[in-house]
Amino acid sequence: MRLFCLMGKSASGKDSIYKELLRDKELKLEPFVIYTTRPIREGEEEGREYHFTDVEGMNRLKAAGKVIESRVYHTVHGDWYYFTVDEGYDDEKDRLIIGTLEVYNKIKVYYGKEKVIPLYIHVDDGVRLERALMRERAQSEPKYAEMCRRFLADEADFSEEKIREAGIDMIYENDELDECLKKIRERILYGHTEDKSVNAAGTGK
Repeated sequence: MRLFCLMGKSASGKDSIYKELLRDKELKLEPFVIYTTRPIREGEEEGREYHFTDVEGMNRLKAAGKVIESRVYHTVHGDWYYFTVDEGYDDEKDRLIIGTLEVYNKIKVYYGKEKVIPLYIHVDDGVRLERALMRERAQSEPKYAEMCRRFLADEADFSEEKIREAGIDMIYENDELDECLKKIRERILYGHTEDKSVNAAGTGK
């Protein structure tokens, strides 16, 4: 099994890229879905973006020794937990997971560096903010304060230093979705990409 870890700041287009990659029959990817205790958003489905549970459900999985990693975000609506569960996959299928740098680092240790491949998505901060605002406006109960907290937290969580420390030197610019998907497909199918960068901010080669 190869595990492709899709990462990027909020509103960088990860969800759209994730869905398109899973739809691509040639890639033959299966989802590896993370769990969360946060409320489900409009347009999301259980088992697609996340497995939605509560703190009690998370603790039961921890007690069973199935939780690979977990983290908590102290949001304006309370503590939201996100965690990765060992689902017992023992086949040869390649899988795709959406995660953070923290998730990537921990599953890399758990499954082995050679099996976990990073796919880091970058979008200009101004564009991300516009996208985040549009997405939040579409909710029946927009949570603008939480949107802003998440946006600012990403600056620390995905700092240039942390990206470099994680050993990520390939960055996929999502200025144009089709072109971004093309480069990621090349990486998955052939193990290479044209989009190499040593600048974790994605501002040049």
